[in-house]
Formats: sequence, C-alpha cells, structure tokens
Amino acid sequence: MAPHPPHPYPDAIAPDSRLHPEPPPPPPGVKLPMPPLPTPLARLAAKDFGSAYPPRPQFRAWLAATVVGWAAFAGVLLAVSWLLYFIVWIFKTIFQDRPNVAGGLGEGIGNIVALILVLIMVTATLLTMAERKWSALMQNRVGPNRARLPIPGLSERPLKGIPHILADVLKMLFKEDFIPEGASRNKFLFNLAPLLAFAPAFCLFAVVPVGPEITFLGKRIALQVARVDWGILYVLGLASLAVFGTALAGWTSNNKLALLGGLRASAQLVSYEVTLGLTLVGVFIVFGTLRLDSMVMQQGPTEAMLRSAIRTGTPDGSLVFGWLPGWGALFQPLGMVLFLVAAMAEIKRAPFDTPEGESEIIGYFLEYSGLKSGLFLIAEFAEVVVVGGIVAAIFLGGYHIPWIEPPLARAFDGLFGIRGTSWLAVLQVFAFLVKMLLLIWVQMLARWAFPRFRFDQIMRLGWKMMLPVSLANVVLTAGIWLWAGREGVAWMGILEWAALLSFLALSAGAKASAEPGSHSSTTTDAHAAPAAPSTCARQSRAWASSPGTSGATCSATATPTPRCSSGAARA
Repeated sequence: MAPHPPHPYPDAIAPDSRLHPEPPPPPPGVKLPMPPLPTPLARLAAKDFGSAYPPRPQFRAWLAATVVGWAAFAGVLLAVSWLLYFIVWIFKTIFQDRPNVAGGLGEGIGNIVALILVLIMVTATLLTMAERKWSALMQNRVGPNRARLPIPGLSERPLKGIPHILADVLKMLFKEDFIPEGASRNKFLFNLAPLLAFAPAFCLFAVVPVGPEITFLGKRIALQVARVDWGILYVLGLASLAVFGTALAGWTSNNKLALLGGLRASAQLVSYEVTLGLTLVGVFIVFGTLRLDSMVMQQGPTEAMLRSAIRTGTPDGSLVFGWLPGWGALFQPLGMVLFLVAAMAEIKRAPFDTPEGESEIIGYFLEYSGLKSGLFLIAEFAEVVVVGGIVAAIFLGGYHIPWIEPPLARAFDGLFGIRGTSWLAVLQVFAFLVKMLLLIWVQMLARWAFPRFRFDQIMRLGWKMMLPVSLANVVLTAGIWLWAGREGVAWMGILEWAALLSFLALSAGAKASAEPGSHSSTTTDAHAAPAAPSTCARQSRAWASSPGTSGATCSATATPTPRCSSGAARA
C-alpha cells in the first residue's frame, strides 16, 4: 500500500494558525485618519458602565431598594389576580345580556382571554428576558442592555434590558421567512410543524384551575377554561402531540442534521411520557379523581368550610394530623420530583436539550426562520409556564394558602359589602401565581446549573432509573393506601421527604465521581507523577508509525482493557 502523502505545509501548521506578519508601516509624512468620536458600541458601554466599576451601595440603601422592589412586584401580582377575575366577569356580562346565547360561553371565552392570552402569553414573553437576566446573574455577567427606546429622555437608558423584548418581537415578525429548496415539496407539512409544537403548549393550561369558583360582582365565576372529568388524561394526550411537531420539523426540512434532531426529540418525548404518566398514579390513588379542580379542592378548605368558619370560627378542617396541609407534595414527594424532571425532559429544556445540542447536532428546527422559528422558541417558554401551573395545582395545593385561609375570610368578610370568600379568592390567585413563578424559577435554575446530558445518559435515566422508581412508588402507594388509608400515605410521604433531604445533605459533601466519561475522570493532580501510557495509547502510536494506516482512533470503555479501533484497514 502506498505511504501517506507528505503534509501540505512543511511546518505542519495551517496557514490560518500561523503568526501573520505585521503590516508595513505607513510612509513618513502620511497620517492615518482617526474617527473624532468613539464607536456607538463604545459610547453605549461608557454610558452604561463608566470608566470604572460603580461603588457598591450601602447595605441600608440596598435593603430598602430590595424591600420596595419586592413590595411593588407583590402589588403587581395582586392587581393581576383581580384583573383575571374582572376580565372573565366582563365577558360573562356581555354574553349573558345577548339573547339566544348560553351564559357559559361568555365565561369560557373570558377564561381563554384571561388565562391563555394574558397570563400564559405575557408570562412567556417576559420569560425570554428573565432567563437572559437570570443566567447573566448566575454567571456574573451584565446581560442584555444595548437596546434603546427612541423616546426623548429614554433613548440613552438601558432600562434593565426591557427594550430587548420589543426588539426580539420585531425581529421575529419581520425577519425573512426562508423555505429551503428541499422542503418546498412538503410545504404544507413544513408549515404545520411549528403549529403542532406551539398549539399544545397553550391548550394544556385549559384544565388548570387558577382560582376558586366565587361570586364576583354578582356573577358566579371560576378561573378555569374547561372543567372536564378526564383532566389529567387531557394533559397527557395533548402533550403527546408535540412529538408530531418535532418529527415533522426534522423530516420535512430535507436536512440530515435536522432529521437526526427530530429523531432524538421523538425518542426522548416518547420515553419520558411513560414516566410522566406513572408518577401521577399515586396522586390518583390519594385523591380518587382525574380532575385537577377536584384535586385542588381536596388540598384545602372548600367554600362551604370557609363559610362555616366565618359563622362559627372553626379552624381549617382540611389539615392532615391537624397541622399539615394536605398537599400532593405531602403524600407524593417522590412523585413530584419525578414528574418535574420528566416534564423538563418532555419540553426539551436543558439539561435535556440534546435535540438542539449545538455541540453535537444543530437541531430539528434548523431550516426554520422568521416567525416559524419564533413559534418553536416561544412554545418552549409557554411549556415552562404550563409545567409550573400543573405542578402547583397537583402537588403544591393549587391556589390554597395553608393555615390562614379561615382567619383571612373572617377578617375581610363584609369589607365594602363584599363577602370574605371573594376577597380571599383574589389572595388565592395571588398565591397560585407565586407558586407558579417559584416553579418557573426552579426550572430556570436547573437550566443554567447543570451541563447538558449525553443522549445515552438521558435514555438511561428515563428507562433504567426513573421508570423503575415510579413503578415502585405506585406499588408502595397502593399497598399503604389499602393498609392504612390517607394517613398512612401521609406518613410514607414524611419518610420520603426525610430520605430526600438526607440524600441531598449527604451528597453535597461527597467527592466527585471518577466514572469514565465524567468530568472528574479527566482531571489529574498537577504535582502527581505522569501516568504510564496506556495500552491503547501505545497501540495507537504503533499504528501511526506503520505505513498504510489512516484515521486511527481510540476509545476507552468501562472495562479494564481499552478498546482500539482504526478507520482503515492495516496493510
């Protein structure tokens, strides 16, 4: 076999990697033109940061600003809580006054506008900026602050990066919509894929109860789009439609990398749907229903209990053992953790974003641009909000406030001629929004705290770890329910909480794993003696020195003996 051809460069360094010679100096007497003003980027940087770091504020000033900021944020959430009921009341009033129109239609349309278009859409839009700011805070960066509003007095102010939301929306709407040549044959399916990924993300929130059913300004209103008997089955069935969007996006793009991303996404979604359903079986056993509104009602006092507490002053009778709130997290802490992890894998958020991993493949929506690409991106943030709402409704008591609901109903009863339950309902919606935002923050924290998993690790986690644990949790919950009832399952949940917290406390001080392929296995001590060359390294050098070989590679496995492979046959 012929020997290797000589290296094209004598010094074995590519031309782009060599040190380029300095440009010749200008002839004497010639002056290069210099700009009289700095570039716009430098000007903005100077005005944003100054020539030095700003002085750190005093602790009292920082504390006062923090308290005022959080108080203003709580006031905004309270106003939004009242606004949601008011929007539904407006639509119910309009449609009830019209002849031959059912009164329930106005309430349904009002809930769609209030919960889907206002709550979900606005929150998802704000999360596009919140994630960038939170990630910058975690990574000690400044974050986006270059966009400006062309308004007198605000044109030189970054406004904490808020103008970037408008800039991103305008860029997404007016960016060129390019369709690749290979996708033109399947243009209908190519355009359908973003809709199949976008629509289920918003329809999932239809069965989530945001607030209780109360009498608001003389009309009976509940903040829930659809109250159906198959509530959780609706969530699982509609969530499975996202598989079609990712598969179509990868296949119709006529791109091998996009097809690979679509296949990965489809395999990941189908794998974690099994665990997603099994983690909720224990909740079905405890609450005995599939309806989310019934689950939420069982996790706190009902309206009848609150009215009785207002008249007689009785305490909250829904507490377990007389002092613990009967939330789903009390009975199923392991199910809550598994459900949250499986939901993050379902929406393909990091560290489960291998279908979009830039270091491995480009992604299933590689060939999409403009508004279609924006639909894929905004659907991801909408799914984050939906996951936060579902977990809050099933495991964190929904809109219930533990321990203080009867006292609050008595304290506000008769204020401005309004019942105490109506005043309490606004506070309950506020509590639901706080829980949902807390769960969103947890998902954002996991997004920027953990590195991306390999695809084989994701599959192993789903099939070999989470699936057996969820099955064992179902069997254990069913057995304890038949043996000791609701209180027995509550004791099981308490023990699971103790085990989870002990595991976190013990694993925090554990040493890094030296498993092959992990980050710690590649680190060595700087003062340690150099290790002896492995068998694989010696064999690779021997192959490289022999004529007629090319493309030799080496990969170490978990077995003591390394495995070597060659990309071409040896002579």
